[in-house]
Amino acid sequence: MSRPGPLVSSTVPVVLTALVGTAGTDVGSDWYRRLDEPRWQPPGPVFGIPWTALYALLATAGTRTLRRAGAGRRSWSRAFAGNLVLNAGWPWAFFRARRPSLAAAEAALLASSSADLARRSARIDRTARLALLPYAAWTAFATALSAEIARRDRR
Repeated sequence: MSRPGPLVSSTVPVVLTALVGTAGTDVGSDWYRRLDEPRWQPPGPVFGIPWTALYALLATAGTRTLRRAGAGRRSWSRAFAGNLVLNAGWPWAFFRARRPSLAAAEAALLASSSADLARRSARIDRTARLALLPYAAWTAFATALSAEIARRDRR
């Protein structure tokens, strides 16, 4: 049996991550609507727009990096997989477990992992690194937003 190519090896996990994250998201719950959110939080339905673009960039960066990784492929793939697990886990910690503090800590790990993934990719493919920078920036924003919601809604 042959190994899947870089396109499949990056795109399928990203799509699965998006599906798992979406399944954990519930912006219509009473709990979510009662949260004290900062004015700078985008409306819930708006989040899908940047995430769609970010997932496309993430899959593109993954494909480019895996095509060029050579000996570093295994290490990069582990970092990529860990990042996707963190990504898929945030909605479950926030919306389903209703634990903003846990979600903020998880978001900080995700932001750190995203920056690390961009750093690792830079060693292999400059374009992949550039594709990951918006993702790293967005996850840093998500960390700040999660932390602010956790601070405002300590219950």
